[in-house]
Amino acid sequence: MIRPALELADDYRSLYFIADYHALTTTRDPAELNRRIYEVAATWLVLGLDPEQVTFFRQSDIPEVFEMAWILSCVTAKGLLNRAHAYKAAVEENRRVHKDRDAGINAGVFNYPVLMAADILLFQTDTVPVGHDQKQHIEIARDIAAEFNTTFGRVLRKPRESVRHDAMIVPGLDGRKMSKSYRNTIPIFAPPEVIRKRVMQIRTDSKRPEDPKDPDRCNIFAIYRHFAAPEAVTSKRKEYRSGGIAYSDMKQELIDLLETGFGSQRQTFHHLLKDPSGIDRILKAGAVRARTLARPVLEEVRRRTGIENS
Repeated sequence: MIRPALELADDYRSLYFIADYHALTTTRDPAELNRRIYEVAATWLVLGLDPEQVTFFRQSDIPEVFEMAWILSCVTAKGLLNRAHAYKAAVEENRRVHKDRDAGINAGVFNYPVLMAADILLFQTDTVPVGHDQKQHIEIARDIAAEFNTTFGRVLRKPRESVRHDAMIVPGLDGRKMSKSYRNTIPIFAPPEVIRKRVMQIRTDSKRPEDPKDPDRCNIFAIYRHFAAPEAVTSKRKEYRSGGIAYSDMKQELIDLLETGFGSQRQTFHHLLKDPSGIDRILKAGAVRARTLARPVLEEVRRRTGIENS
């Protein structure tokens, strides 16, 4: 996700933010949330985000977003939110285990697409880089913008998604989408011994080294191809199909790739986390720039809806 986003920064006036209020839908530990905010920010900075080139901020530092979310929620059909993938998946899981359809689903989960629409529409965003699984959120944001414009007059720009078709979902150790919720991640800035332990936990089948294998069904290869050079990926794919490659060797190659790619940045990452005041200064400066863009839009939205601007 970070690599294509940073590439887009060369061609667009870009805004990137830490979605800490979105995280409240699932995170109940304040210390954990605070730690994750700084880890995400440090990761972006270490991997190449230039805060002078883009606007980088913390969502919670932009109060205009949350006022915008309420206004948009008042023109959003409940039926539109009923069809949101995350909510539908939660309902289906409840049905699977014979619970009430809305058991354990908080209103934040249900309203999540509206807050995401506010994140987008408040800045008159043209293009939003997303993965395939997030495309629906942009479609919902467009629908909300269209409804607002129909009701109050044309104000909000309807965004379009930018989906990199060569970008792939990164699988986790168990083959599911890599997610901290599934506890199947590889922490790229962890000590080498931790990374080694996690990589060695990647699930594989029982095929022997000499057996031909399908690279597209191998969890190790699915992660490896994100970090290896294209020619190495092509060569390794042939080795899989012809036989003669051991899963243990693939795991070692992946460990070496991760160390080559991120080992030199590990110290910088942890240095930033030891003194988060530097991260705070960057995020606060970004918030100032973001609010400069957001205020005129919100003022016009308030005017169109009949709310007096103070």
